[in-house]
Amino acid sequence: MARAFAGIRIIDITHVLAGPFAAYQLALQGADVIKVEHPDDPDQSRGTGSDRALNRTNMDTGFLTQAANKRAITLDLKTPAGQEILRKLVATADVLVENYRPGAFEALGLGYDDLRKINPTLIYASFSAFGQGGPRRTQTAYDHVIQSTSGIMAMTGTPEANPVKIGAPAIDYATGTMGAFALASALFQRERTGQGQRIDMAMLDVAMILMASHLTGYLRNGRQPKPSGNKHPHATNSAYRTQDGLVMLGASNLRQQKRLWTVLERPDMTKRSNDERDADHSNEERLLQQIMLTRTAAEWEDYLQARHVPASRVRTMGEAAADPQIATRGVLHRFPDGAPGVPGPFSVPVAAFKFDHDGPRVDAPPPRLGEHTEQVLGELGYGAADIARFRAARAI
Repeated sequence: MARAFAGIRIIDITHVLAGPFAAYQLALQGADVIKVEHPDDPDQSRGTGSDRALNRTNMDTGFLTQAANKRAITLDLKTPAGQEILRKLVATADVLVENYRPGAFEALGLGYDDLRKINPTLIYASFSAFGQGGPRRTQTAYDHVIQSTSGIMAMTGTPEANPVKIGAPAIDYATGTMGAFALASALFQRERTGQGQRIDMAMLDVAMILMASHLTGYLRNGRQPKPSGNKHPHATNSAYRTQDGLVMLGASNLRQQKRLWTVLERPDMTKRSNDERDADHSNEERLLQQIMLTRTAAEWEDYLQARHVPASRVRTMGEAAADPQIATRGVLHRFPDGAPGVPGPFSVPVAAFKFDHDGPRVDAPPPRLGEHTEQVLGELGYGAADIARFRAARAI
C-alpha cells in the first residue's frame, strides 16, 4: 500500500514553525511538498536555531526539525516571472499553504479566488496569528505573543512567580498539528465532493482550544484559572521533593488515590469522594511531603509504577531523549552520516503516532536553499534557457 498522501502535491510557502510543521507532517506520509522561499530572504528558521555554525549555512536546527522529505525551490513572488512560475505550479498541485500577513497574497494576485480559477479543486490554507478576519486581522505575533494574548501565560507559573511563558513553543506546534488535521480533512472532503477548500488557521484560535476545559469552566462560572505551578487540585496528583529531586504523582481519580494510600501503608487517608479530598487537601499534602522525602525520585517512580500508581521523576530533555522507551517508538529519525550542508550526525522528530504499515517516515534529508529549483522547473516544462532567464531576472 502507498502512504496516506502519496501522489498529493503541496506547495509550502510558509516560514518559521506552525506552517512548515503542518506541511512536514504530510510530507512524512508521502506528500510531495515543494517548499518555496525567496532567493535572498530564506525561511527564518534556517538561521535561528541552536547551532551557530549551521546558522551561517542556512541549515540550522530549527529548519532541520521540519524540512525532511521536502523539495526546496526559490521564487521571488513579487516579480512577474516568479508569479508565472507559481501559477504554473499551482495548476499541478493539490494544496497550497501560506503564512504571510493576511491580504499579502491577495495583493499579489495570488489569493484563493485568483488561484482557484487556475485549479478549481485547490485546497488553499492560510496560517496567521489571528485569522483572516476580525479586528486583529492585520496584527502579527509569534508563539510567545499568542501565549500572552490568549491567557495561557497568565495561568502558567506559581502563585509567587507568574505569568510565565511555556518553555516550548507549544502553540506553534499545536497549530501545525491542527493544521495538518485541517489539510487531511479538506483532502478527504474533496475525495467525497470534488470541491476545493479555503482553510483559515489562526494561532489564537488554537491557543483557546488548548485551554478548552478551562475555557468552558470560565464561561460557565466566571472562575479564572490560577497559576498553580506543580500543584494540582488534588494533593495526590502533584509534585513533591524527594531525597534528590522532584517526583510527580499522578493519582488523579478516586481509584488511584485509594491505591496510592494503600501502597504507602496509609489506607486511613483514603477518601470516598472528591469533596472529601478537597476538604482534607492541606493534611494530605503535608503527609505526602514527609513520605516522599524518605526515598529518591527514581526509587519512588519504580516503586509506584510497579504498583500501578502513575508517577515519574522530573527529567531533563536529555534524560527523556535517552529513555529506551523513545527508541522503541520511532519518534526520532537519525541521520548517522549527516546530510548535505550538515556535517556530522543529527536526529529529527517524526510523527507522534505509528501505523502498522506504510506510516510516516523520513525518506530524504532537509534540503538546502533552492536545492530543487531546476528539477521542479524542469517538471513544469521550463528549459535551460527559461531557467537562465529567470535567474537573470532574479525571479529564482
